[in-house]
Amino acid sequence: MNGPVDRGRVEYTSVRELRGPLAVVDKVDGVGWDEFVRFTTDTGEERHGLVLDSDRGTAVVQVMEGTAGLDPARLRAAFTGSPLRVPVGAGWLGRVCNGRGEPLDGGPPVLGDSTSAVGGLPLNPVRREPPADAVLTGISAVDALTTLVRGQKLPVFSAAGLPHLELAVQIAAQSTVGDEAFSVVFAAMGVTHADAALVRDGLAERSAAGALVLLLNTADDPVIERILTPRIALTVAEELAFGGGRHVLVVMTDMTSYAEALREVSAARGEVPARRAYPGYLYSDLASLYERCGRIRGLPGSVTVLPVLTMPAGDITHPVPDLTGYITEGQVVLSRALHAKGVYPPVDALSSLSRLMRKGAGPGRTRDDHLDVAAQLLSALARARQVRELADLVGQAALSPTDERYLHFDDAFARGLVDQGRSEVRPLADTLERAWRVLLTLPRSQLTMLPEAFLDAHGATEEG
Repeated sequence: MNGPVDRGRVEYTSVRELRGPLAVVDKVDGVGWDEFVRFTTDTGEERHGLVLDSDRGTAVVQVMEGTAGLDPARLRAAFTGSPLRVPVGAGWLGRVCNGRGEPLDGGPPVLGDSTSAVGGLPLNPVRREPPADAVLTGISAVDALTTLVRGQKLPVFSAAGLPHLELAVQIAAQSTVGDEAFSVVFAAMGVTHADAALVRDGLAERSAAGALVLLLNTADDPVIERILTPRIALTVAEELAFGGGRHVLVVMTDMTSYAEALREVSAARGEVPARRAYPGYLYSDLASLYERCGRIRGLPGSVTVLPVLTMPAGDITHPVPDLTGYITEGQVVLSRALHAKGVYPPVDALSSLSRLMRKGAGPGRTRDDHLDVAAQLLSALARARQVRELADLVGQAALSPTDERYLHFDDAFARGLVDQGRSEVRPLADTLERAWRVLLTLPRSQLTMLPEAFLDAHGATEEG
């Protein structure tokens, strides 16, 4: 554990009691919330904690490593006077650590030329540069229709049982920004050991190339660590981007696990609960994470954030997805219906949206026909869904020939464009050519959102 070291601070021997992961320290002075604490036993063993509450000379501290085996009478507590800080710099690249930054790969502790407070700060709006240019994920459903833009925050909304972790790993493993320096910071929160192994295996190649920082907080790790994990990830990413000139993609999964940890810590602090027992500051807390992405005027590099969250019972009005939607710039929504059909990734295109897509796609960015193709695909898909509902009511035999073409288009869209292998990297040119093949299953007269020049170039006919 890396933290501020101030040997001049007083060490307290007044640890009154240990309750589960909590330590209660009496007779303290000048101690504040989120202050970093270093515990030392009489044998020299060190453990670490954060102050959850401080009132009338008593501090309640969450011990990150737990309190098992500790004797309060033989314990000293040193309050460092500042929040947790971590070293920053290129030394993180290629490393695998736990959620509080301690190595899991057998290597030495991560070192850096300087340290930064993990709390961080949102980017100053005055210094923000508008997001621009694309981060290509190699996933057709994302690159074609909800293009991720450098400096954007674009969440993935999923539900239990859907392959959101596999999708997050695939995006982290194969995303690119062309020839420019690019890195990925992957923060996994509350995952099982099996899922942690899946993440490590899926990202092994990118890690070996020195282009990945991997933080793994498993379900049996301390709750307070789960709150630190995304903050450490973003702190590391900010230095790689704005100090090292890299474009950095930060993947954070699962933000619902993070919010539940926040709720648990809030309860331990005795705070008044709000909606569904989450703390009333859930919105501002999530915003303090998401708003740390972007680009800074005059500095190279960018931080792009892809939070992944599961919606309990698939409820998009649940506080975590609901508040996330207010803060972020769109969403990628996964569909149970597509997953049941064996389509991977099961992205529901009509529910998904990238509000900054026009900043990173189209002429001079990706390809001249990209935005027109995306608009026509979504328009045709909306019509196809209406036709499918009509067919369920009146029967497919009652449909017009054009309506039957739309049913065929719907199937071609799912199988020919969205569906791809879990390790398949699709270049954007391949994705857009697949999109054209899907569109050309419709008569030319139905492709009204595409310029004539594009239709002629791709041989569109009235027969489809």
